[in-house]
Amino acid sequence: MNKTELIEHIAYNADLPKAGAARALEATLSVVRQTLKKGGTVSLVGFGTFSVTKRAARNGRNPRTGEAVKIAARKVPKFTPGKALKDALN
Repeated sequence: MNKTELIEHIAYNADLPKAGAARALEATLSVVRQTLKKGGTVSLVGFGTFSVTKRAARNGRNPRTGEAVKIAARKVPKFTPGKALKDALN
């Protein structure tokens, strides 16, 4: 499912126009993005938790040349599924 299909699904299930569903989805994604950027977490009970983790700097290899490359430390988003989501899949 892509973003357009998700918007159509939200509009149908919530009885909203597509434009309203698109604004709601964008607002939700924006809040998640802003919260993670500040280092916070977003917990949706039953669905899961979005958080930020830190990856340490490390050495890697260029696959073409085999040359050693330094990879800088960085922050990455992480999603941990909730129990209800896990149960729904099994």
